Amino acid sequence: MSVEVFIANEQSEFAVDEDRWMHFAMNVLKSQKVSGDAEFSLIFVDRSAISGLNERFMGKKGPTDVLSFPIDTEPYSAGRSPDFSSSGQRSPAQDSYSAPFLLGDVVICPEVASENAAEHEGTNLHDGSLDDELALLIVHGILHLFGMDHELDDEAEIMEEREQELLQLHYRKGSLPGAV
Repeated sequence: MSVEVFIANEQSEFAVDEDRWMHFAMNVLKSQKVSGDAEFSLIFVDRSAISGLNERFMGKKGPTDVLSFPIDTEPYSAGRSPDFSSSGQRSPAQDSYSAPFLLGDVVICPEVASENAAEHEGTNLHDGSLDDELALLIVHGILHLFGMDHELDDEAEIMEEREQELLQLHYRKGSLPGAV
C-alpha cells in the first residue's frame, strides 16, 4: 500500500526539479491523511496548454497558474462489478483486487507562476521566487482536490491557514529533493 505521485513536465521554458516536487507533494498528501493505495498526478505545462484547459474546464479565457481536477470523489468500495453493490456472487479474483484511490491531477504553469510570484513576496515567508510559488501552488492545488475552496472569505481564510501549515511542515527553501 502506497501513495504514488506521478510527475509530468510538459514544458521546457522553466527548469522544474521533478524529484523535489514529487517528494514534496507526497509529504503534503501524507499530512492530508492519504494512505493506502492512492495516485496523484502533478503536471507542469506551458501557457498555451493551461489556457486551453482553463477555457475548456473553467470557462475562462487566458492562462492561470494552477488547475485542480479531482478524479475519485469517494474511496474505492468493495462489491461486484459493474455496480459494486454488496449483493450477488463475488469471485476470489474480485476479493483480492483493490484499485487505487485516484486523487486527481494538479496542473501548474511555471511561466504564469513566475509572473505571479512577485505578488506574494514578503507574505508568509514567501520571497517572490519561483520555487516558493511552485510550493504554494502545489499545496493549493492539492487542497482543492480535498474540496477546499476560496470563493467565500471564510473558506479562503481556512484554506490559506492550511496552506501555510503545510508549507511550514514540508517546504524548505533550497532543500534537496525529498528533504524536509
